Amino acid sequence: MNTLRVSRAEPPEGGTRTVAANGWRYPHGTRIEDTDAWREGVIEVQDTGSQLACEAVGARAGERVVDLCAGGGGKTLALAAAMDDTGRLLACDADRARLSRLPPRAERAGANSIETRLLDTNRELEQLSDWHGQADAVMVDAPCSGTGTWRRNPEARWRLTPAQLGRYTAIQARLLDVGASLVRPGGRLVFVTCSLLDVEGADQASSFLTRHGGRWQAEVPVLPAGTPRGQGLRLSPHHDGTDGFFIARFRAV
Repeated sequence: MNTLRVSRAEPPEGGTRTVAANGWRYPHGTRIEDTDAWREGVIEVQDTGSQLACEAVGARAGERVVDLCAGGGGKTLALAAAMDDTGRLLACDADRARLSRLPPRAERAGANSIETRLLDTNRELEQLSDWHGQADAVMVDAPCSGTGTWRRNPEARWRLTPAQLGRYTAIQARLLDVGASLVRPGGRLVFVTCSLLDVEGADQASSFLTRHGGRWQAEVPVLPAGTPRGQGLRLSPHHDGTDGFFIARFRAV
């Protein structure tokens, strides 16, 4: 539910609450895009796990926040609502087509504070130089294997190869380092992957802390779902009824 359009206390038509602070579940088969609530920007379609990942950022009104891998902007919209559409919210991606979907979604949602920036792969540090050390929070929802969505896309398991997995983990590590460079002292860095594999989750978080030698502290997110996994939390279809996610939160010291 988009709190920029409606009060938290007011339920959208036909929805029932989930564990996410502003999450509502509709009956299977509901044509969401045919509802008045969707047309008026009151709701967006998003897995509960994605909503909880946004809650882990702890974005607040007036802050400076970067969504480094924004894609089509679903999580960006949730961050904008958490910030009461104030402060600065920068949504970045290297995929022009995906990022181009965000402005019309933001307009429908009434989120006017969002800035978008198209990045070139491997040039992110240069193109974000004006944000170095400035952000209160950075979310790195990194490209990954998508094993957390296998409950909905079981055929995808046959397409993942060791080489592809290796490429994903290298990208994740690089983007974590880029995100870390943008965070001010005392700020937060949140790492998210839609994966159930430790190599893209707990191991990646541990490697980040090792690389940065005491400059960051892990803060396991306090969320209403998930189980501890290494330096973060794991959400799983079996345990939490969500897509599979790993969520870690770090604070710059």
